[in-house]
Amino acid sequence: MDISILPPELIRIVISAVIIIAFVFLNAMVLGYAERKLAGYIMRRPGPMEVGPQGILQLMIDGVKLIGKQLIVPKESGHALFRIAPLLAFIPVGLAFVVIPFSDKLQARDLDVGLVFMLAIMSVNVVAVLVAGWSSNNKYSLFGAIRSVAQNVAYEIPMLLSLLSVVLMANTLSLKGIVLAQHPVWYVVCQPLAFIIYFVAGLAETNRAPFDLPEAESELTAGFHTEYSGMSFSLFILAEYTNMFFVCSIAVVLFLGGWSGIPLPFYAYSGGIWFLLKVYALLFVMIWVRWTYPRVRFDQLLNFCWKYLIPFSLVNLMLTAILVKLWPVVF
Repeated sequence: MDISILPPELIRIVISAVIIIAFVFLNAMVLGYAERKLAGYIMRRPGPMEVGPQGILQLMIDGVKLIGKQLIVPKESGHALFRIAPLLAFIPVGLAFVVIPFSDKLQARDLDVGLVFMLAIMSVNVVAVLVAGWSSNNKYSLFGAIRSVAQNVAYEIPMLLSLLSVVLMANTLSLKGIVLAQHPVWYVVCQPLAFIIYFVAGLAETNRAPFDLPEAESELTAGFHTEYSGMSFSLFILAEYTNMFFVCSIAVVLFLGGWSGIPLPFYAYSGGIWFLLKVYALLFVMIWVRWTYPRVRFDQLLNFCWKYLIPFSLVNLMLTAILVKLWPVVF
């Protein structure tokens, strides 16, 4: 087939989709390997060592194993919803890559409401978790799904309030516009409290320890994905790692200057390299936190949000609004 007769925009969309899917899988492999190795070092053990040098091929072999496993659908489950839930978790994650500004020249679309679009895509994951837990017809899965909904509804409030403080300063919802507004000072300097609140809420939004109550192994077996196996299970893992990447990407864009950094010898690519370095530095912190702090109780998790994060984020937003109104030239 002669591809020259195809519309250029269609070819661009297909190539972008292939690159995004490849990056999602590569990112999951990198984070999975990093998580196992860091967990090993924190616990004073070597971690994966058998497959490849330093176990670097372990995640690739695990992927092949999951592809070959049988997809088991419980007899009493809601078959249609049970099969749809992993797809509902995985398919939307590629859309958020459209608005991420990896550099000043590497962004698929610079939407005027890019931040709202990205947060909306990330929030679809909680719907997938609810569908998975409810359709499994398993009490542990249902408990995990209910916990996830309560947790995400609570922690989305301080997350959005902390981001709104930055939006007031930048006066735009465009991700690229927010990055360009951070010259010469990154917003983490002006908004340290908002950054801390956002990062803590991001840990809860992605169900990461110490806020991994929806998947608490000691209480709920595996939580909402207890009944899933094979590729269905792996789609939930891919979605989790990709959402972690999105949470850190938003933090880099809104607080850490996006692609800005010291120009490197290969200047044309330095912006994208700086962006990824910052993102993976934050991902390292997320993994570090998981294997350092114990899991909290569910009442502690919700009390911490409603009694501390939300009041602090409201006060921070109010002070930001007052300062922006009084000194609009400075901000």
